[in-house]
This record gives sequence, structure tokens and C-alpha cells, in this order.
Amino acid sequence: MTLEMIACRNLLRRKGKAAFILAGLLIGVCTVVTIISLVDAMSSDITQKLEKYGANILIVPRTENLTLTYGGLSLGGVSFEMEEIRQQELQHIRTIKNKANLAAVGPLVLGAVEVDARKVLLAGVDFGAARILKPWWRVNGNLPDTQSVILGAETARILNLSTGGTLMLKDKPFMVSGILQPTGSQDDQLIFSQLVTAQSLLNKTDKISMVEVAALCGDCPVSDMVKQISAVLPGAKVMAIQQVVKSRMQTLAHFKKLAYAVSAVVLLVGSLVVLVTMMGSVRERTEEIGVFRAIGFRKSHVMRIIFTEAGIIASLAGLCGYVLAWGATKIAVGFFTESQTVAVPLNPELAAGTLAASILIGLAAGAYPAFMAARLDPNDALRAL
Repeated sequence: MTLEMIACRNLLRRKGKAAFILAGLLIGVCTVVTIISLVDAMSSDITQKLEKYGANILIVPRTENLTLTYGGLSLGGVSFEMEEIRQQELQHIRTIKNKANLAAVGPLVLGAVEVDARKVLLAGVDFGAARILKPWWRVNGNLPDTQSVILGAETARILNLSTGGTLMLKDKPFMVSGILQPTGSQDDQLIFSQLVTAQSLLNKTDKISMVEVAALCGDCPVSDMVKQISAVLPGAKVMAIQQVVKSRMQTLAHFKKLAYAVSAVVLLVGSLVVLVTMMGSVRERTEEIGVFRAIGFRKSHVMRIIFTEAGIIASLAGLCGYVLAWGATKIAVGFFTESQTVAVPLNPELAAGTLAASILIGLAAGAYPAFMAARLDPNDALRAL
């Protein structure tokens, strides 16, 4: 009879003890894997939602400008040279190494127009990209075509215009197709039109005033993307909106740290359950271990039996724990997010890691009981019979 068979028969003879150890380790493993799977699923969902919060890279024309500011007070500046961004140059952005991380590229053209003797800023927008770059926009009415515009809330109030009204831009009539609901930003004071319409009115054909870029931020290579875009647009200044990027990553980092801290506590409790239970089992088997030593079993053989028992239980806990955790995550994710499309796929790497970690914890928790069993004096053990 091999040592492994002895270990298996010991577990079968002591089903209650084995089940208790298995339950303790299974609960710990299942809880930890559920937390990790839930964190990954929610991180993916949060990342997708954070990507909808607008642009995190800004591209503006490169200037040689000396800004005169002191103590937050701006006194103006002197611009020596300004290079325009050509619309056709924006195609180069789609050729960068991290092009797969580009969620939207939104060119804007800006210029002042006169409406009823008032100077108003006109913005030509790519409304397709604006859906991603400005998801907070809510328009009462319809998006404009080439013969219409939408007004910011403050602009509509000052000009006393509403949806369906008409205004003159460069002696051309344009219908107000919609009114932008208040945003609390400078958008409330602008007139928005199709990009090609604004370029025509401002005599800026094929010219862009600035470009907003929304970058997918799963691994957040924004700094790399800034360098890559700068390389393909040498005549432009590319800047990362650091506050947006940092807030996104900090949100995810804090969430993960909390989850991992809870996981560590749960694993510690689970390993203590295994340790205490196996120590009790070793004490109950003093006579049995004494017999083993008396018939020629070495200390290493006794330790191997204990480790084998711990390894079998830990392996079952790892395999069953991952399956149960996967099912629990699919159920729990619905309580933590409103999205109905959050996927919880089977993760072979996490399954393998769970099995390895469970076995490691089981063996570590069984080390001291195995050492205790190996140190038992066979004479004392047999004397107790």
C-alpha cells in the first residue's frame, strides 16, 4: 500500500473532518475568486463607462506664444506664429501604433460671427464623434444639417430664439433645429453647426481649430499616444488632459486595492481554519501515527501522508471553488452594475492560478501539523494504546 493510498483512506475514514477542512478552504477560495472576478468584470464595465466621459487628449495648433500671467491674472500674450491644422492631416492619427485605443476623433473649427449686432462664437462640430466626446449633451430638437444650427442654452436666451426659429449668419438664413440643454460649460454660449458649414462661413475650408480625442483607457497608454500623435502631426501641439486620465485610473486602483485587501483577509481566515482543523486531526491520530513509526515509517513518510491529505483537499477546493465563484460572479454582477451586458467569461489563467494558490495555501497550512506528526515519539504514542 502506497503512502498516497493511506492518505486517501484516511480522508474516507474521517469524512466529517475532511469535509470541514474542505468547506473552510472552499469558502475562502470561492470568496476570493468571486471578488477578483467581480473586480475584473466591474473594472471593464467602469472603464467602458469612463470612456464615455469625453476627451482625454487635446490637439491644438502649435504656436510661438508668450503668455503674460501672474498670480492667476492673465494680461494677454503675444503670438508670433501659428500653424493651422489641415483637416486632411487628421487621417494620420488613425495610423499610430495605438490606433485601436482611439474611441473618437472630433475636429472643431471655431470663429466669431455676428448675430443681431452681437458677437457669438460659432463651432463647427463632427456630431458623429460628439456622441462619444460629449455624451452629456441633451438637445431639445434635432441635430443640425447643413442649413441649420443648434444653440447653447445661454445663446438661445440672449438671442431670444427657440427651436424652429431663424437667424442670419453671414447674410445666410439658418433654422434653429434644436436647443442644447444647460451644461454649465462654455457650450452654453456657443452656436453649433455641421463642420463643413462652419468652415464655409468662416472661410476656413479644410482648416481645423482644435481636435478632441477620446482614448480607450483599459491600460491607459495616453502618454504613449500623445507622443505617437505628436510624431504624425509635427505642426500641432498634443496634450493629455491629465486630470481625466488620473481620476479614471485612481478610481479603478482604489477599487482593486479594497477588493484585494478583503481577499487577503478571507484567505488568512481560510488558512487558519485548515491549520486548526488539521492540528486537531493529528492529535486524534497519535496512536495511528505511532503504529506507523513503530513498523518502520520514517518522519518524512508521516509528513508526506499529511501533506498528501492537505493537497487532495486543497485541489478539490481550488477546482470546485473556481466553478462556484464563476457562477456566483454571474449572479452578483447584476447587483453591482446596471449594465446588462457585463460579461463574465471563463478565465483559464485565473482557474489555474486559483488551483495553484489553493494547493499552496493547503500545504502551507498543513506544514505545522505535518511537522508535529513527524515529531511524535512512537514509544509515547504506543504507550497510549
